[in-house]
Amino acid sequence: MNSETLRERIDLIQGKREALVRLLEQPDLGTLRIDVNQAIEEIDDLLDEFQQTFPEARLG
Repeated sequence: MNSETLRERIDLIQGKREALVRLLEQPDLGTLRIDVNQAIEEIDDLLDEFQQTFPEARLG
């Protein structure tokens, strides 16, 4: 996998994180809120690891 492909996938993941954050704002989420929170935490961990591995890459 080349760096451009990796960067595109990270951008896609960031977009999905934003969608999860918007979903979390829904008042009728119920117990699904736990799963959405967990998914956001895991995405955040992934993005942190990416930034540590490729410090020259800017997330954005």
